[in-house]
Amino acid sequence: VTTTVGLGAGWLTERVQEFIELYPEVSLQLILANEELDLTMRQADCAIRLRQPQQPDLIQRRLFTVHFHLYAAPSYVNKYGKPNSIAELKAHRIVTFGVPVPAHLSELNWLETVGDFEGGQRVPTLQINDILSIKRAVQGGAGIAMLPDYVVSKDSGLVQLLPETEVPSFDTYFAYPDAMKNQAKLHVFRDFIIAKA
Repeated sequence: VTTTVGLGAGWLTERVQEFIELYPEVSLQLILANEELDLTMRQADCAIRLRQPQQPDLIQRRLFTVHFHLYAAPSYVNKYGKPNSIAELKAHRIVTFGVPVPAHLSELNWLETVGDFEGGQRVPTLQINDILSIKRAVQGGAGIAMLPDYVVSKDSGLVQLLPETEVPSFDTYFAYPDAMKNQAKLHVFRDFIIAKA
């Protein structure tokens, strides 16, 4: 099974223990990478992707939408205040995904370009190419970041900012090659993931 590092570490791994208990005869290998593996070349049996798969001959099913919001730590808000609009982000520290980022995930750097401001692009204080590490940096007070809901739990201690702001989201799909459609182990995993979506 392949998926992005963030979705794999922040969403999928929390669910695989239940799958392993239900289906002990099925062996799983999770391949976490932000680059998409070629399923038709059997680089993986199936994928959970943050966009509709582009490869031909893939069977696919939409799972859910990953919603993002802006967050900061209480310590950051106490020191620098809360922005009341996107325009006020220019006076704040931002943390983004940085580069390299696959083209289909480029909106992970939305905070660098959103809103009207001079200079063409907001310069982040910190760039980290891992969503869970961005969350940890924000919890430590590094700045404001756009984080997916699945990594921000009620006990994360983070403050949601500008909740009315429309931020990017990603539709998530389960996909596998047509050649795998008769594999029982793939069917049980697919059905499990669909039920957890």
